[in-house]
Amino acid sequence: MNTQDWTGWQRAVIKIGSALIAPNGSEVSGQFILPIAKFINDARAQGKEVILVSSGSVAAGRNEIKCHNQGVTIAEKQAMAAIGQTKMMANWQRFFDVSCAQLLITHGDLRDRRRYVNIKNTVRELLANNIIPIINENDTVATEELKVGDNDNLAALVALICDADILFICSDINGLYNADPKTTPSAELLPIVDEINAAIYALAGDTQNKIATGGMITKLQAAEKTTNNGIHTFIVNGKTENTFSKLSDKQHVGTWFKAVHNKDTAKKQWLKYTLHASGKIVIDEGAKTALLGNGASLLAKGVVSTQGNFIRGEAIDIEYNNEIIARGLSQYSKSELDLIAGKDSAKFESILGFRHKEEIIHRDDLVLFNS
Repeated sequence: MNTQDWTGWQRAVIKIGSALIAPNGSEVSGQFILPIAKFINDARAQGKEVILVSSGSVAAGRNEIKCHNQGVTIAEKQAMAAIGQTKMMANWQRFFDVSCAQLLITHGDLRDRRRYVNIKNTVRELLANNIIPIINENDTVATEELKVGDNDNLAALVALICDADILFICSDINGLYNADPKTTPSAELLPIVDEINAAIYALAGDTQNKIATGGMITKLQAAEKTTNNGIHTFIVNGKTENTFSKLSDKQHVGTWFKAVHNKDTAKKQWLKYTLHASGKIVIDEGAKTALLGNGASLLAKGVVSTQGNFIRGEAIDIEYNNEIIARGLSQYSKSELDLIAGKDSAKFESILGFRHKEEIIHRDDLVLFNS
């Protein structure tokens, strides 16, 4: 996606804060959701894909749990989340004619390679079947060491997992200002940020503290993650009536954090230079032609042999005629791939007893070295 233009996006992640889901701090409301839902429906009608990261489960269940006078305990908060998740999902579903699917994840899911791949594949299948994924942190089971901690950073991680083109962070603020608008009446909104650096973090009223939670700090942390990986990011006010009608008309609102790299370039750099290949597979001429000439995924039928000791989700090199032509994330381990190499995907289940995916490496998880 062009780093100078955000309007051509095809896949978006939209993060919705609790202030929009439960404006009064308890119980879900459709007050601010309708314009967002209309934006999503309009985008989908144009063939675009949208993934939601929705806060609000704890607030939605707050009235159902009796709390102790000394404050809300972790168990009480988790119980609120368990109740509130169903209310939040029901609130979203009523605005769409297609099905919504709920995914609850923790930081532990994102750290584990196999669960990371499973999340990616699940979202991919949901989108392929015209279903709207709605993601939230699993507050009912997450312990402190397994929590992302805030849905701004969770949304950024989801955008990376799902290969989004753009992230919209929707809250009750207009964007990033050059001073605190609550204390400085002359503060001006920054419409565009080209680079997130120490000076930008200073505008959030704090230093670049990676363990801070809430407020503008986490939104900047999220934007730094995404923009460094080729994903345009906006902070917009979801309470402003015309925010989403303007976005639908491709008008600039809020603060636009420009992608530092082209998304394809960022992913190519990540696969080429950040990930260490744990193994190698040799392919035949037909697979080479499909990869280089047709932009296809790699299928087992084209695999001749394997080397190394890789597991599902790890990066592997793809070799043809003694030349490494590509690298990608494998959907199968070496031991599994040795059994299905050269076989049609329809035979996977009879050979392995299961089938993760039809592809060995999906084209979204593959980079060609000569492109």
